[in-house]
Amino acid sequence: MADDNNKDWERSVLERLAFSALKEQRRARRWSIFFKLLGFAYLTLFLILALDWRPAADSGQGHTALVEIDGVIATDGDASAENIVSSLQAAFKDKNTRGVILRINSPGGSPVQAGIIYEEIRRLRGQYPDIPIYTVVEDICASGGYYIAAATDRIYVNKASLIGSIGVVIDQFGFAEAIDKLGIERRVLTAGENKAFLDPFSPLQPEHVEHAKAMLAEIHGQFIEAVKQGRGQRLKEVPGLFSGLIWTGARGLEIGLADAFGSVQSVARDVIKAERLADFTQREGFAERFAKRLGSTMADLLQPVAPKSLSVR
Repeated sequence: MADDNNKDWERSVLERLAFSALKEQRRARRWSIFFKLLGFAYLTLFLILALDWRPAADSGQGHTALVEIDGVIATDGDASAENIVSSLQAAFKDKNTRGVILRINSPGGSPVQAGIIYEEIRRLRGQYPDIPIYTVVEDICASGGYYIAAATDRIYVNKASLIGSIGVVIDQFGFAEAIDKLGIERRVLTAGENKAFLDPFSPLQPEHVEHAKAMLAEIHGQFIEAVKQGRGQRLKEVPGLFSGLIWTGARGLEIGLADAFGSVQSVARDVIKAERLADFTQREGFAERFAKRLGSTMADLLQPVAPKSLSVR
């Protein structure tokens, strides 16, 4: 009898252990499925952000292609020459494009980036003579933004838009006296007597200032020539036109910086005669933006002298 009781007890223990192990396996399987689904969801979200997914441009009967320049024109943002040039090329190449609108809302930025976009617009106009390209200014189209706009066929503004600012600037702070009062010693080792050109932590050198002014004048001259080439006889001889002053859209219309009042919708509907809009603007995805910012941060950390900012504005 005792043996039977022992066997029943052992069988009961084994059954409980078996059921417990089975239950644990089921629980582990459920958690495994949950984490796999969670990982898949994160991967899907990352791919959407990385690829900057959005619907393709409308491929219907005919449309007005839209390309936006929004924000500062620079290599590390959406308004870079790489992005804008690619967008413009795709817009002109599309067989359903009846005209291109460049919607600009930018205070300016890099003269190099603006110059690259300017030259590409002129090239595309020559390659596709039957497709017009117009600029529509929203809040502001200044400096490098206007540099680009001058390459298009016509410029449309709102009466309260801000346009112009045809000038060039190098801007930075000077900390030489501040670090001297704080008892900080500035140590700069260079190979080349002018390598620390306009170093913000050192006193300004007169010869550096003169060289910088000559460089600015040269770039300013290139800017003025580009505007004259693009606008031609539409420009009026107005004092201060190329001095860096900014003008309202209404005043810009009077002095030849703009051609007419209009919006994206009115230009597409009344000028291009293709009211349907197809957005060809290329924007950086999450992965590209992260990689560029990481690279920029590393470059700043390795840069022995504070970088200088040169802007067309």
